[in-house]
Amino acid sequence: MLKELFDLVKNNATETVINNPAVPNELNDEVVAEATDTVASGLRNMVAGGGLQSIISMFTGGGNKQPSNSSLLSNPLVSMMIGHFVGKLTNKFNMSGGDANQVANNLIPQVLSSLVNKSNDNNDSTFSLEGLLNSITGGQLDQQQQNNGINLQDIIGQLSGGQQNGGGMSDILAQLAQGAQQQQQRNGGGGLMDLIKGFMK
Repeated sequence: MLKELFDLVKNNATETVINNPAVPNELNDEVVAEATDTVASGLRNMVAGGGLQSIISMFTGGGNKQPSNSSLLSNPLVSMMIGHFVGKLTNKFNMSGGDANQVANNLIPQVLSSLVNKSNDNNDSTFSLEGLLNSITGGQLDQQQQNNGINLQDIIGQLSGGQQNGGGMSDILAQLAQGAQQQQQRNGGGGLMDLIKGFMK
């Protein structure tokens, strides 16, 4: 899933990174890798912190399956990713605050919008919300299906109905969060970034 995400970021980075004079050409791949890491880590950290509902609402959009960049910009999860990415661009690549903000504010919402659209497109099998959540939680979603017969649609239905505690939902959310925390530990210390950098070769 990480390789597909890296490719998705790269496809969306043509104007904001690759053709952007503020980003030196020799840094293009590294900036794309950092953006991939920001999105992957941001989603995983949100699930690990018990914020699965925020991700589900972003992907299901309350019936609006194609979020606009402006609606994504007002999403706290997206704002957090943008801020994190701006920090990486200024500290690691010595970009000015203005240039870093411009790159982050364009690229991150664009990537997430693409990710949501692809996940909701039945004709595109590259991404699915289910696949993403399994990747984030180390397969915990599949585990829930096997152990409790609970699938993603059940979880979405209960969360959107506000029944977080109904039918053991709080236990299921806790187990998904725990799976994401274990993935955090497993990929801690730059492990996720090392994997992503492998795609640049």
